[in-house]
Amino acid sequence: MKIAQLTNVDFSLTHFLLPLMRSLRARGHEVVGICADGPKLAPARTEGFRIEPVPFARSLNPVASVPAFLALLRLFRRERFDLLHVHTPLAGLLGRIAGRIAGIPRIVYTAHGFYFHEGMAPAKRRLHVGLERFGRRFTDVLFTQSAEDAETALVERIAPGGRVLAIGNGVDPAVFRPGTAAERAAARAALGVPDDAVVALMIGRMVAEKGYPELFEALAHVPGLTLACVGTRLESDHEGDVAGALERAENDPAVVPRLRLLGYRTDVADLLRGADLFVLPSHREGMPRSIIEAMMTGLPVVATRIRGAREQVVDGETGFLVPVRDPAALAKALGRLAADPALRARMGAAGRARALDLYDEAKVIARQIEALGL
Repeated sequence: MKIAQLTNVDFSLTHFLLPLMRSLRARGHEVVGICADGPKLAPARTEGFRIEPVPFARSLNPVASVPAFLALLRLFRRERFDLLHVHTPLAGLLGRIAGRIAGIPRIVYTAHGFYFHEGMAPAKRRLHVGLERFGRRFTDVLFTQSAEDAETALVERIAPGGRVLAIGNGVDPAVFRPGTAAERAAARAALGVPDDAVVALMIGRMVAEKGYPELFEALAHVPGLTLACVGTRLESDHEGDVAGALERAENDPAVVPRLRLLGYRTDVADLLRGADLFVLPSHREGMPRSIIEAMMTGLPVVATRIRGAREQVVDGETGFLVPVRDPAALAKALGRLAADPALRARMGAAGRARALDLYDEAKVIARQIEALGL
């Protein structure tokens, strides 16, 4: 079959879709990637995948999306795909409509996390639920990554024909694994931290909705903890940034020596092996891949009690769940783990066992391929 994998930006294709694309190609299918052009597509192109660039807008303005929609329509009519698999809300909606108009016989939508959530203003939430219901008309198969999202899809009448499958999310356990003593030492040397430091790693775009302001505030109240942050702001991000919170942290003499801002990195697996715990105080998520990566590496996790994270982290067993936008609760959880090596080891081992059982990438990919009969 000729299969299109469509997402909005290069980052998403490389980090989230490439393993699925590899598996489909290994089964004899022709796989084409579609997204906005960018430097992070280099790995996919190096592996020989054809990437068709589409000028997706970096805003939610419908007018700004017209060029992308027309480009998709032309592409679909020219390529005559057998199956279109779309990801992310905006690109997914445009792709499904264009795909149906162009006559693509089967259209699949994976919701990596619905944009609407319980903390959103009611009117805004109704708008985004309405868009998802509208998109249902152009969808043959709906996948969600979390079981909670699958239930939400049924309750909100988003699932086509009332059918949805929670496929999960996963990573490669051969890549994300506990490190040797030498690997840990090398990672900590790269971080610039001493052997006896307790290091918390955070992975997420540098935007406010990932919880950076609360995390920086919490760090000030956990003096025995060093925080390393992996992530930068993507050009496609339209949420508020963290400039003010970061400026306050960098001007706090009690915080700045214990703060490492690493930017965009391709050696996340190595960095995780140098950390002692993982933190993700995000305001909303789908099924956070970073939490799975940390659990698979054997790290305890501190996360907010939100959709996705509360399905992954077993509170009190593999880590701690705290309320959203609560720096005091976040500091308390981080402090408990920072002060107790035995607790970190016990929770980390339980998290790895859970990840191996539920979040092995090969199982997630196989589940999709089986459901689609590919």
